[in-house]
Amino acid sequence: MAPAEKNRLALEGQVCFALSVASRSIVNTYREVLEPLNLTHPQYLVMLALWQYEPVSLTQLSQHLKQDSGTLSPLVKRLEGQGLLQRTRVAGDERTLSITLTEKGHNLRTQAEPIPDAIAERLGMSWDELEALHASMTKLIERSSTHGTDTKDSH
Repeated sequence: MAPAEKNRLALEGQVCFALSVASRSIVNTYREVLEPLNLTHPQYLVMLALWQYEPVSLTQLSQHLKQDSGTLSPLVKRLEGQGLLQRTRVAGDERTLSITLTEKGHNLRTQAEPIPDAIAERLGMSWDELEALHASMTKLIERSSTHGTDTKDSH
């Protein structure tokens, strides 16, 4: 007798379901670690991009984070209100804002340096496991992007 056919519509077998649950779980894990820095997970991502790429325009920041500028603009304004960054008009192009870190924003990086290790510990995963997961996720993002999925507007 042939084995029973697998239910391809089972909720637990769906990649989208696993990714959705994993995403919420990871964000919750980061929330606890980021609380002492007074940052939300989306604000942390903006700060990571600025620590790596500053100065950037809002358009460049949007490209780095693969999010639309309409989503990032309020985050940037809140971080500016916290004194972590500043927005200034680019000379010769009044429409473009240059986003740079303040001294307070630069100093926050030192407090953030233990975060990756804290996350790995909370997840009970080795760096090799996390790097393999990251590679798989990056491959998934690339493949879904080539099939008409616009990851730039994903949240």
